[in-house]
Amino acid sequence: MHVAAYLDGQLDPSSLNRFEVHLQTCQSCRAELNAQQQFLCELESVLLTPKELPIPKDFARIVSARAESDMRGVRQTGERRRALLVCLALGAIAFALLGAAAGNSILFSGRLLLNKVLGVLGLLWTALHDAFIGLSIISRVVARMFLPQSQITNLAALILLGIAVVSLSHLITSYHRRRQMRLFE
Repeated sequence: MHVAAYLDGQLDPSSLNRFEVHLQTCQSCRAELNAQQQFLCELESVLLTPKELPIPKDFARIVSARAESDMRGVRQTGERRRALLVCLALGAIAFALLGAAAGNSILFSGRLLLNKVLGVLGLLWTALHDAFIGLSIISRVVARMFLPQSQITNLAALILLGIAVVSLSHLITSYHRRRQMRLFE
């Protein structure tokens, strides 16, 4: 950071003296200073000597022909993977259509399998729904046994719920803040 200021002449006399003393002991700063000075000399020599580059007469035609035929830089890295997935999907569709043309046995077994899977998923959903409803009814009955019905207990429960919601939101924001801080470190 001091190398650029040194080369630009922006250091005050005390900083200039400290930096020159530092250069005598620090090999990496001397190397950086030499590299910067060499770069500035090369840049100055390039900018001061006007050079005309010879351009062929059919330069535009050559560039356009190469741009049309050379597509290596245009392809993205994931393009081959997407092409493979599209080919596999088209192959599966062709296989299904050929199977449908040969007979309904493939489609019928696929439809039968789909019905069985949907039946199992429906059973699981119904079981989870019924378990949740049963737990909510049991928790209400148990809560009524232990908590008397009064305005004070309802107010206390509401305040406790509010504190829990505020605490949870605070914990979530502090977690995300810490996570962001770790990303920037």
